[in-house]
Amino acid sequence: MSDPKVPPPLPPSSPPPMPPPVDGPGSPRDVPPLPGSQPIDPATLPDPIRKELEAPDPVAIDTASAELADGMNRCPKCGSTDIRHKPGTDLLVCLYCRNEWDGARVEELFGLGDGIDQLQGTVIASGARDIAADAKVLMSFKCSGCGAEVTVNTENAMTARCHWCRHVFGVNEQVDNGAVPDAVLPFHIKKDDAVARIRQFVDKRRLFALKAFKEQFTPENVVGVYLPYMIVDGNASADLFGKGEIKTREYTRGSDNDKKTYYDADVYSVGRHIDFTVDDLPLESSTERGNLDTRVNTNNIINTILPFDTKNAVKWNASYLAGFSSEKRNSNVEQMKPRLEDQLLSIARAQAQASVARYDRGVRWEQERLEVHGSRWVSMYLPVWLYSYHQPGANGGMLHYIAVNGRTGETMGSVPVQQWKLLLAALTVGTILETIAIAIVAGSQ
Repeated sequence: MSDPKVPPPLPPSSPPPMPPPVDGPGSPRDVPPLPGSQPIDPATLPDPIRKELEAPDPVAIDTASAELADGMNRCPKCGSTDIRHKPGTDLLVCLYCRNEWDGARVEELFGLGDGIDQLQGTVIASGARDIAADAKVLMSFKCSGCGAEVTVNTENAMTARCHWCRHVFGVNEQVDNGAVPDAVLPFHIKKDDAVARIRQFVDKRRLFALKAFKEQFTPENVVGVYLPYMIVDGNASADLFGKGEIKTREYTRGSDNDKKTYYDADVYSVGRHIDFTVDDLPLESSTERGNLDTRVNTNNIINTILPFDTKNAVKWNASYLAGFSSEKRNSNVEQMKPRLEDQLLSIARAQAQASVARYDRGVRWEQERLEVHGSRWVSMYLPVWLYSYHQPGANGGMLHYIAVNGRTGETMGSVPVQQWKLLLAALTVGTILETIAIAIVAGSQ
């Protein structure tokens, strides 16, 4: 007999209907699926996500020097490790037997100049792979001569000498900390030549230079440094759309000081499609050097001493860095792709310029679309002679640089100036020109 206080069980009911799948912006369809989640048909995804999922993984080119992985770069004739770069050449020289030999050019060794118009996806040389956040900066080597352990701090050096037997070690193993590139372009310009070029550059600007700068100017303190770059080959297409104007009439209205010149022009819609390739485009792979904020420093002058003859770069060998300093790369390929795209769009605009010359009032590009079909990235050290000067001032002052291209000798820089001298010169020149103009007008009347 049932207890009258217990209510009877409820009749079974069907579960509530499932809600319709979420769609639209911000929905699961709008983001890539998580790793390991249920497979999704890429055809059902938005185009940008589908292309990202279907893009091939980066292809790697192995540029590591397996024969130098123990840190020992031996002379092929006598076996000595006391190797140096011969100034003014691409040669390495043994300081024991004076044997000389060339480094292998990476362009020929790895075929980096071939097939640019066939590039698809992203091809990354092993020295340009992503930097590991936990990669060590201290590299230890066991000396095969005496068994001692030699440590190299890759933050500020790439070579070291065993303190017992004098063997020389170089970091040639491509560790994941950005210190070892795929290739190096050796110095050709010697220090004496660089000092002379910097002195000549400053002498032409001494009239307006800051007094403290002239007093402290010591170009003998110039430093040879290898700066990290990514050298990029690219296969791309661009579409440009805008308005072009052709002048049909020019006329003036008003008189005396109220005169105004007017133009009539026919306006046309202009579109251009450009297929193009780039070969050895240099991009700074140091965030500090890539910072072009001229309120803080003037290191952007390094861009004004381009180009470098990167076709002559040789396979990485730490012996080329003996006697020079270097900076580590701290940017990965993905971080640098927006900069590459900006450069490629600039190249596309320049390529289109010749075909729009008939629009004598100019063309204003209003829409631009770029598609990078393929790119190839090689990490490289480029040689620069640098002279720096810190100008005291607000917010820490400013660092001025004078740079010399270590291959061509091209020189450019920033010299701190005294503003009152510039103002005085401007006023003087303006007064002279005004006097000449008045004399000409008076003579004509």
